[in-house]
Amino acid sequence: MTLKARIFSSNSRHFDCLTESGDIVQATSLAKILKKDHLVVGDRVTLAAGGDEQWTIMEVAPRSSEIFRNIPREHTKKIIAANVDAVMIVVCASQPTYKRGLVDRYLVRAHQWGLPALLIFNKMDLYEGEFDIKFEAERVSHLGVTCFEVSAEDSKYKPRFLKSGFKELHKQLKNNTVILLGQSGVGKSRLITELSGGDIELISGDLGKIGKGMHTTTWAELVDCREFTLVDSPGVRSMSLADVSEEEVLACFPDVAQLSVKCKFSNCTHEENSKGCYFNGLKKEDHENLVVLSRLESYKRIRDEVSLIPEWER
Repeated sequence: MTLKARIFSSNSRHFDCLTESGDIVQATSLAKILKKDHLVVGDRVTLAAGGDEQWTIMEVAPRSSEIFRNIPREHTKKIIAANVDAVMIVVCASQPTYKRGLVDRYLVRAHQWGLPALLIFNKMDLYEGEFDIKFEAERVSHLGVTCFEVSAEDSKYKPRFLKSGFKELHKQLKNNTVILLGQSGVGKSRLITELSGGDIELISGDLGKIGKGMHTTTWAELVDCREFTLVDSPGVRSMSLADVSEEEVLACFPDVAQLSVKCKFSNCTHEENSKGCYFNGLKKEDHENLVVLSRLESYKRIRDEVSLIPEWER
């Protein structure tokens, strides 16, 4: 007897797998699979039944995507989760203060992983114009980022500035697996509770099912949020980009990279005193240029940051 399943959590060489019928079963893996593949949460596997209700992972399906961190000094990468459909970035419209640079750091990871990003402006019921939400949405929308305006605390809140709100976000998440990113205090806990219909509660950075005990997060786990699946991982909560090279940073800013070829010199650093720099010729009075220049500023900040990290620390 065989079953199709998905790895939801792992502990050493034992895996909790969710079957297509909705049951959680524990399984071990064939040695040849462990030798060839590092099994991670999100992997889709084929299980074979053994004695005493024991299950064995016999096959691993090809992955559609991987959440990972590079380990440059070893020329490898640490895979954290697989088969994720999107990155869900949550920011706050009030407190903590909205940080444009942090959003761009999250987008570096999304681009690196080859995943579309969803940017959720939460706590919009408290928004008093602390920043221009329309501009912040515009500056990333050309990258394919879908933006939403919500208030997890006010279920009746309707979008005032953007086209999409809670209803559209819920629809976007349906049948997808997403990884949640966002700094502490932006309302991730309440938002996930609302999106899951009250089934999931995010407590102190760990995900637990209400009434079913706490899940202890080790490296990463998947959590069934009714109509969508959530990846929770302490391994990606820190937005350090120490594992990203200067060249990779530019590649993860495709809008900046595309325009930088217009600079006179290929090694242009895009500083104010850089001769022949395309960006220095842009008029700041033009709205479209403000979008470009805001992204350039984030790129340069991250580039300069990673350039100072010695190779032995990567």
